[in-house]
Amino acid sequence: MPLYHKLGNIPHKRHTQFRKPNGGFYYEQLFGTVGFDGMSTNMYHEHRPTQVKEIKGSYSVAPKIARANNIQSYRLRGFQVPKTEDFLESRKAVLTNSDVTITLAAPSGKTQDYFYKNTDSDELIFIHRGTGKLRTVLGNLDFKYGDYLLVPRGVIYKIDFDTDDNRLFIVESRRPIYTPKRYRNWFGQLLEHSPFCERDIRRPEELETYDEKGEFLIKVRKQNEIFDMIYATHPFDVVGYDGYNYPYAFSIHDFEPITGRIHQPPPVHQTFETDAFVVCSFVPRMYDYHPESVPAPYNHSNIDSDEVLYYVDGDFMSRNDIEAGHISLHPAGIPHGPHPGAMERSIGKVDTQELAVMVDTFKPLMVTEEAMKIADEKYYQSWLE
Repeated sequence: MPLYHKLGNIPHKRHTQFRKPNGGFYYEQLFGTVGFDGMSTNMYHEHRPTQVKEIKGSYSVAPKIARANNIQSYRLRGFQVPKTEDFLESRKAVLTNSDVTITLAAPSGKTQDYFYKNTDSDELIFIHRGTGKLRTVLGNLDFKYGDYLLVPRGVIYKIDFDTDDNRLFIVESRRPIYTPKRYRNWFGQLLEHSPFCERDIRRPEELETYDEKGEFLIKVRKQNEIFDMIYATHPFDVVGYDGYNYPYAFSIHDFEPITGRIHQPPPVHQTFETDAFVVCSFVPRMYDYHPESVPAPYNHSNIDSDEVLYYVDGDFMSRNDIEAGHISLHPAGIPHGPHPGAMERSIGKVDTQELAVMVDTFKPLMVTEEAMKIADEKYYQSWLE
């Protein structure tokens, strides 16, 4: 996150005494990444943030693998994932490797009686359906259709949904998620040719602070297990913080597409990056304007990466029989391209209203048992004429 942010009350200098009006101390916590070399935030608590009363136990949430070595293209019907009231239970991992897990979720309720913390992964939560509030130890963010919510690893949070009709596409990254470096200068500022800028990034504006003792359940994810930990004080007891490491929101509708006379390659749609995968946003845009242009993408080989495309809305001009909520997986090692007739249909078109999220990974993805429940096993034959 390339923006400094300050919220609430903080002392004049780091690592100095910060006293309460009654003379007691607030307790400082450095919340940093990549050792002491990455982005960090200094937060100040009403109570010591280290008071664990009990560890009640743990249970596995490791994805169950159906295809460990996969070369088959799949279509997954994402909206067939059933609604589940509990937020964590609703999460169904469909594709995974050692760097990233791609998850679908249809939670119909709130995280009412617990807080959640993922210690292993940054979470990029795309809101396909639903509105509500992301509540975190570092402040709150309202969300709606089309929002990306970036929750750095280690952030304690809850999600409150306004209705029971919610659909989420979640990317869990074992690597920190950043904005693309080619769109930033050496100071970290987004450049003029970037498809979005700092004005588009929504930072937490509301800080909930509770001075409460008791028993508070935090479900902590570590190495594919969730541990039920009872803390002695309310986890939302931060009175202020400043730094660069905090949750934020960015709407796919604020992504400004880069177009050209001939078809542009997928990197022009890049929105986020890690050293293990990239995330791209395909948004409504004008088509190529060369007099002999072919707006549909050309056939291309996935030599070095698996390509995952999550279809959100609109007319997906390169595919036949694709609906909102579908996922296509095109694995490394084989070429793919527009379906028969799609290239021909695209010629002469001036724009597209498609909306989609793409994840390209540099390691092969394994297909899970949850994915096979919603998979179209004949999708790989859909290019036959």
